[in-house]
Amino acid sequence: MAAGGRMEDGSLDLTQSIEDDPLLDTQHLPHHSLHAHFRPRFHPLPTVIIANLLLLIHVVFVILAFLTGVLCSYPNPIEDKCPGNYTNPLKVQTVIILGKVILWILHFLLERYIQYHHNKVRNRGYNMIYLSTRHLKGLALMIHSTGNTALLLVLCVQHSFPEPSRLYLDLILAILALELICSLTCLLTYTVKIRNFNKAKPQPDVLEEEKIYAYPSNITSETGFSLLGSFLGII
Repeated sequence: MAAGGRMEDGSLDLTQSIEDDPLLDTQHLPHHSLHAHFRPRFHPLPTVIIANLLLLIHVVFVILAFLTGVLCSYPNPIEDKCPGNYTNPLKVQTVIILGKVILWILHFLLERYIQYHHNKVRNRGYNMIYLSTRHLKGLALMIHSTGNTALLLVLCVQHSFPEPSRLYLDLILAILALELICSLTCLLTYTVKIRNFNKAKPQPDVLEEEKIYAYPSNITSETGFSLLGSFLGII
């Protein structure tokens, strides 16, 4: 019985060793794959180029509107047409308003484009940049919508009191200039924030918070060791 018990124990140990061998030979995942899994790759926001391009289009539109108003309407405010019939059969104000409508459509598409990419960034764990720019994303479109309302009010007054003067054109150009200043400030602030975010290439907010909480303890410990060493050196 003892020999049989030893044989059974020996066969059991042999079986266990054979079954455990594949576990010992299992290859571990490489370090870089685990590093890539826990440290996701940073994807920059591609909205800066589109915002700067639309800002350039806005500046060019306002400059052309002023040039058109000065060269076409100011010499002959009664007819309100260009001497060379460049806008024929449309009037100068009609051309400016049509350009303004096209610019509003471009800003609407920009706002949708920015909102789409910011939602993707928020899903990746970057909630801080989403919250810090949530008012800037739609502020440019709101500025242009307010400008459209002001232009509509001017056109309504002009339709009721059609006087052959440059007053209405001056009001339209003043609205376009004020709108450009506000939109320029908004888009420049947005592009600076996004450019700094892309340049910093931060980790998701959870990992950044862990880094912030970890550093003060390390700094405190290193400061404590340095003070202790200085105290021992004095003694």
